[in-house]
Amino acid sequence: MKLPFSESFRIKAVETIYRSTREEREKWIRDAKFNLFNLKSNQVFIDLLTDSGTGAMSDKQWSELMLGDESYAGASSYYKMKDTIKDLFGYDYFLPTHQGRAAENVLFSVLVKEGDLVPGNTHFDTTKVHIEYRKALPIDCTVNEAFDSSNNHTFKGNVDLQKLEDVLKNNPKSKIPFIIVTVTCNSSGGQPVSMQNLKDVYSMAKKYDISVLFDSARFAENAYYIKTLEKGYEDKAVKEIVSEMFLYADMMTMSSKKDAIVNMGGFIGFHSEDLFKKASVFNIMYEGYITYGGLSGRDMNALAQGLKEGIEFDYLETRIKQVAYLGQKLLDYGVPVLVPFGGHAIFVDATRFLQNIPKEEFQAQTLSIELYLEGGVRGVEIGTLLADRDPLTRENRYPDLELMRLAIPRRVYTNNHMDYVAAAVSNVYDRRNTINKGMKILYEAPIMRHFTIELERC
Repeated sequence: MKLPFSESFRIKAVETIYRSTREEREKWIRDAKFNLFNLKSNQVFIDLLTDSGTGAMSDKQWSELMLGDESYAGASSYYKMKDTIKDLFGYDYFLPTHQGRAAENVLFSVLVKEGDLVPGNTHFDTTKVHIEYRKALPIDCTVNEAFDSSNNHTFKGNVDLQKLEDVLKNNPKSKIPFIIVTVTCNSSGGQPVSMQNLKDVYSMAKKYDISVLFDSARFAENAYYIKTLEKGYEDKAVKEIVSEMFLYADMMTMSSKKDAIVNMGGFIGFHSEDLFKKASVFNIMYEGYITYGGLSGRDMNALAQGLKEGIEFDYLETRIKQVAYLGQKLLDYGVPVLVPFGGHAIFVDATRFLQNIPKEEFQAQTLSIELYLEGGVRGVEIGTLLADRDPLTRENRYPDLELMRLAIPRRVYTNNHMDYVAAAVSNVYDRRNTINKGMKILYEAPIMRHFTIELERC
């Protein structure tokens, strides 16, 4: 008999989680103003809010914590991280930051100014807000296939080259600080970008003398998809693929809380010494000295080790197959989910799921609340609340996809947990026609409202 697929790790420590009642959850979500971010962690049974910083570190990463050098300047932990970044990505210069949005803040403080245009595939929320806060404009150049949740296109994270060239040829170079490519593309469903597309974008960028920036939070998952889906890469090691990917980027930002499997950390990588020096000024202002940048030595050690583990094929296969396991269970139950499945999460199409709820009543948020009430499972809205308002008109922006994201933490849950999640989603789907009222806003912050928004039922 063929041996079944099995996880590439075994469990050394466990954490007890509380299985609450429906009555408790009804009270808790009301007290939280129907904002899932406001729930306490002990009010959640299975937490799929995010895969950012929620993974389980390995024994080797825990060991590295004990070896951390906490010197303020010139710590050995900094040089361990520097050597790892050079080995994997090829960058001679880097700045540590406490997380990915801090890396964006530092880098964009140098590069982005009022009136600029920043084209790329679908910008993540922190990326978009750091651009718009500086009165610049993000321009989404993702392929059209990405906006159809039922389209099984292989690389839905790809940049549409014609859309990109239209931006580059019709605007002065001085208005375009860089092209950003997010690998994998989170906001369009955790979708990968092909190596050929990375090459083509870089070639076009050089034609117009524009820099390319990779948002690299899930670079390893992207490399896995290139290996398993793109012709000519099936026999290459993930590390080889990563090295080639980053030939097509002049710089990178990374939230290391994803594919480096740590609870906190990030960095910026540069080829340009001049840009590194300019960014160092802001790093010292916002984060800390350039050899720690908001991180302790032990965090830098764990991050460096996590980068190495994050590109191991067996680990990546275990992770991505668990995500696909949940996705297939939901498809089997008839639930409308985005296909192909993303690398870090399953995205449920809330528009197709809750057809009785108008978009003005926030379909994905409504669905996320119903799932929490059903089984204590916390997902997150990737839709109108996250898309926020137009910075000029202040009207809601209604994205092409209204999604509930179920993000799977790394090395945390078993497939029994995935069975539970799938059953909870299925139960909500079975009673979907009884859900006739969505949500309305009581309070919203000026920017990034989805984190602190307060809602009530319509």
